[in-house]
Order: sequence, then C-alpha cells, then structure tokens
Amino acid sequence: MDKIKVLVAKPGLDGHDRGAKVVARALRDAGMEVIYTGLRQTPEMVVEAALQEDVDFVALSILSGAHMTIFPRVLEKLREAGLDHVVLTGGGIIPPEDMDKLHQMGINKLFGPGTSLEEIVNYFKEEGAKKKVS
Repeated sequence: MDKIKVLVAKPGLDGHDRGAKVVARALRDAGMEVIYTGLRQTPEMVVEAALQEDVDFVALSILSGAHMTIFPRVLEKLREAGLDHVVLTGGGIIPPEDMDKLHQMGINKLFGPGTSLEEIVNYFKEEGAKKKVS
C-alpha cells in the first residue's frame, strides 16, 4: 500500500505553528509522508501545494478565529482544482457549533485543543486505509 500523504498547512495570519509541527512529526513518525507548508499560507497556496504534491489529506491548523472563512475557501479551491478526493481536515480553536457548521459544508473531522496525538494519528490511518481501498 502506498504511504498516506498529508499536507499540513498554517493558513492566514496566525503565527503560532508549534502544534502543527507536533502533529506533522507524529504523522511522519507513524509512517506517513508529510508536507508542511509553513506559516501564512493563502487558501490558493495550500491548494496549489496539495495539487503539486498529490496528497490524500489537507490538514489546516487555525488558531486565529478565521476558521469559518478559511476552511470553506480551501474546500472551494480544492473542488475547483478537481481535488474532490482530497480529505479536508484540521484543528485549532474552533467552537463546537462552528465545527458542526463546517462538517455540514463538507469539512471532515476537526480536532480541538487537548486532542491526543494518538487519536489524530489513528484518524489519519483509518481514513487513509478507506481511501487506499476505494
């Protein structure tokens, strides 16, 4: 089976990327191929990187409160680029009611503060196995 490929991105003006780097390392340590885009990415930059790297997942880390703008924009750009098969997920400071709205739009599982690395890694493994089989 091919390695699961995950693009980890920090869109927007949020300058705190420690959590994103910790998650990226945990995914890499679990055997996944991880591409980290760095800070202050636009939705267009994130989608271009996803296209260039042929990823299975795009995982956004958003702590700035811009999640209701950035997640839908990245989802729209993924669809425009023909990347409907890419799973959009992520985490950060996202209130539960906003998580519900984002799920309804088509964003996959979202992780809040305090989520264990084991839970995050297991999610990617399980979803990745489904994608590689289908």
